[in-house]
Amino acid sequence: MHKMPAMRAKLLLASSIAFALVACGGTVVECSQRYWDGQIGTCLPTGWHVLDRANLDERGVPEEAVVAFQTDESIAGQYLTVVVTREDLAQEVTSTQYSEAGAASVTSLPGYARLEERSVSIDGSRHILHVFTAQPSDTQPMARFYQLSLAKGKTGYTFTVATPVSIDDSAEERIVAILENATLTAPTDTGTASSDAATGE
Repeated sequence: MHKMPAMRAKLLLASSIAFALVACGGTVVECSQRYWDGQIGTCLPTGWHVLDRANLDERGVPEEAVVAFQTDESIAGQYLTVVVTREDLAQEVTSTQYSEAGAASVTSLPGYARLEERSVSIDGSRHILHVFTAQPSDTQPMARFYQLSLAKGKTGYTFTVATPVSIDDSAEERIVAILENATLTAPTDTGTASSDAATGE
């Protein structure tokens, strides 16, 4: 197993961003908007929008966060935000190895408790969709996290969302749909929907 010592720091960053952005503002979930920025992609369900790098710059978000996806309306008092962070790796690892390392790296977080690990297939490889609770810092409340890590070459990406410890099934289904549709492979059709989503329009 390749060790990823920076992964815990990445989670802390992602969770901090998610909480900062909150301050700013068994159903089949259909893809309403395809996102592809030339490096990473996913499908957004109805009720979600893109916060691209320009949007994040306006909020003072660190450069490690390349994009975020946020709910149009608050859920349980907060705007749920999937934050995607990027990490430069010292050596190439498989996407499966990076996914497994990401799931293992957060087990020492304060208050950590694993709720679920789902095996999902993305870009033809097995990945772990890790669901857990933790309190990464004293200034943040205990939260539920959904996390998925992918890698391509010497670049790793981690999708993280922090939610209240208890959320309704509908919100969870949409979060899971965004993560399960994550990809590092360009779509065969890069039409208007992809372009609009990538620019946040």
